[in-house]
Amino acid sequence: MSEATTTEATGFDALKGMGTQAEETVVREPKRDAQGRSYATGKRKNAVARVWIKPGKGKITINGRDQEVYLARPVLRMMIAQPLEVAGRLGEFDVDVTVEGSGLSGQAGAIRHGIAKALTYYEPGLRPVLKPHGFLTRDPRVVERKKYGKAKARRSFQFSKR
Repeated sequence: MSEATTTEATGFDALKGMGTQAEETVVREPKRDAQGRSYATGKRKNAVARVWIKPGKGKITINGRDQEVYLARPVLRMMIAQPLEVAGRLGEFDVDVTVEGSGLSGQAGAIRHGIAKALTYYEPGLRPVLKPHGFLTRDPRVVERKKYGKAKARRSFQFSKR
């Protein structure tokens, strides 16, 4: 007999075999409301975006305005379309967004986060596609607070010798 067959698993190795295969794979159910929409909240800096997605022609509305009007910079429009592009669902969903707080860049980041989360709620199979690109992770970076005795968070007042 070889040692591999006679040795018993200890520690975490023993715990690994305890769960069945059905317990390890989490099956997520689609979360949709009565109108067939999925809702998610996206956040970035101080911006909070409430996002509803539903099957449609690919129209994105932000605070009641078209995305071209609300986000004038093409980079920001490209940013909010990234989750749809990666998932291969560009032009398949209508997106309705209400966003507040922060500036346009922070709001675009919040919208992107919300769209990605709403896509996973509508179609849970897209989670493994979106997760590696970091669309489901809330960006934790926020503005550092101003300290007393300083001009800004870290900037000191100009030194005067005389």
